[in-house]
Amino acid sequence: MSLKKVFPILDWLPSYNKKWLKGDLGAGLTVGVMLIPQGMAYASIAGLPPVYGLYASISPLLIYAIFGTSRQLAVGPVAMVSLLTATAIGSFQGISTEQYIGYAILLAFLVGAIQFLLGLFRLGFLVNFLSHPVVSGFTSAAALIIGLSQLKSLLGINIPRSHHINEILMNALDKFDEINWISFGIGVTGISLIILVKKINKSLPSQLFAVIFGILAVTFLGLNTGESTVKIVGDIPASLPSFEIPMIDMDLMSSLFPMAITIALVSFMESIAVAKAIQSKHRDYKVLPNQELIGLGLANIVGSFFQSYPTTGGFSRTAVNDQAGAKSGLAAIISAVLIIITLLFLTPLFYNLPKAILASVIMVAVFGLIDYREAIHLWKSNRTDFFLLLITFFATLTIGIEKGIGLGVILSLVTVILKTTRPHVAVLANIHGTHFYRNVVRFGKDVILKEDILIVRFDAQLYFANTTFFKDKLEELAIEKGEKLKLIIIDGESMNNLDSSGVHALIDVIDTYKAQGIEIAFSGMKGPVRDAMQKGGVIDKINFDHCFMSIQEAVDCYEQSCSDMQKEKKFNKFIEQSN
Repeated sequence: MSLKKVFPILDWLPSYNKKWLKGDLGAGLTVGVMLIPQGMAYASIAGLPPVYGLYASISPLLIYAIFGTSRQLAVGPVAMVSLLTATAIGSFQGISTEQYIGYAILLAFLVGAIQFLLGLFRLGFLVNFLSHPVVSGFTSAAALIIGLSQLKSLLGINIPRSHHINEILMNALDKFDEINWISFGIGVTGISLIILVKKINKSLPSQLFAVIFGILAVTFLGLNTGESTVKIVGDIPASLPSFEIPMIDMDLMSSLFPMAITIALVSFMESIAVAKAIQSKHRDYKVLPNQELIGLGLANIVGSFFQSYPTTGGFSRTAVNDQAGAKSGLAAIISAVLIIITLLFLTPLFYNLPKAILASVIMVAVFGLIDYREAIHLWKSNRTDFFLLLITFFATLTIGIEKGIGLGVILSLVTVILKTTRPHVAVLANIHGTHFYRNVVRFGKDVILKEDILIVRFDAQLYFANTTFFKDKLEELAIEKGEKLKLIIIDGESMNNLDSSGVHALIDVIDTYKAQGIEIAFSGMKGPVRDAMQKGGVIDKINFDHCFMSIQEAVDCYEQSCSDMQKEKKFNKFIEQSN
């Protein structure tokens, strides 16, 4: 195995172009500046002290720059993973702040181990079980939960932690008379400032402008004392994260494991989606999904030894990283260095940062994830997927985040199973003046139907779960044809697999219809299907002269045989009459 595949940094670092440095430096500083307020805000979503958002913005970035294949992906804390972290640990009652932090760090280790093993064994395809409608419904619901969970900071009131939207809203209404209107005003101003700066220039660190405004407002208006007090971040430790081995507790790990799998898959899907979208603009490298799993896995594993909670690649920071001119992983390294400098020298500056500003940063970021356009599109194009999105959305809002996405995945699998057990079956016929055969339902006026030939296309693999449907459908179509039916042609162009149950089904079909004087022929069978037919004894039943490359060859052969038989009958009749 090439070292470049194990360490993708060796693909770009030895051939680093000096012209890239300006873009990497600008992008690294821009994203680093974004990470400071975002990291602290997302840590609060996870239920952690703000400084842990900064801790999660150092080691994961450096490790991903070495092992990741995307050169623009900005790894670090993200809203979705932060919410899932809070969900996973929020189920533990009566734990101290230190225990909560320890659980979050252990969760990062588990998530990283799962991702690393999935990448090592090339199991990245498992993320495909999270269909796009499920992810869209889940993401939109989670965005609402995340945004509304910040009402306590925006309004300056104490609301019990909850991941159920109805509980959050009811608790907020109950304490309406306790709202700190100064805190609310600061938060709304922060939201307006972020949106305004983004409209002016998307590459500007709009969150940082909001942070500066909030700190200045509290400092110069004296809002951290007296009756007009607003909640502030307070002391942030001015030190780098220390090296600590995550606490290993098998009972605790087994409790966290189901949610760790969810975070591993959801975070990878978010990361790989944005990495591929950005890579499509750059032709000088390729994003490799399994190596991405390894890179993200190692970022989380190593990060857990330096007090990081679960991280992944983020949409907004990656987009800004690309727009700011990032050309390599050096941009991520520069961002991490900026966070290190901030932790060592700049944390006192954030003492007066209002929590309402962190809430505004979160709300603007997550409400952009509500994908109502996808719901409208699916309503017009695919009602099944629309209802799948809708069910996942409302399930996540009402019964909980982990149960909501779990239900969505189960419904996706059920939909796939239903589609493969009852696939589309088409009756084909010849289009006038051509050798093409098409579905009679779609081309009814343009096809030639023959009373003695039934041509059937089964649009799925033939396996144990749909053999009964296959035989029943064939019987139904044969009965419709009536007594004149003499030949059934099974077109296999859409059949890509045949298991032992499918082999037995074909043998049953051959025996059943042969007893009724009806021949069975096969056309367009793919190599693996033909191999299964030969090994299973299907060919022994019909011989290779009943297998054809195309439907037209099967029809021509049958009609030629009929013609010869008719000639023979006429000749015999002539001899009898002559005698």
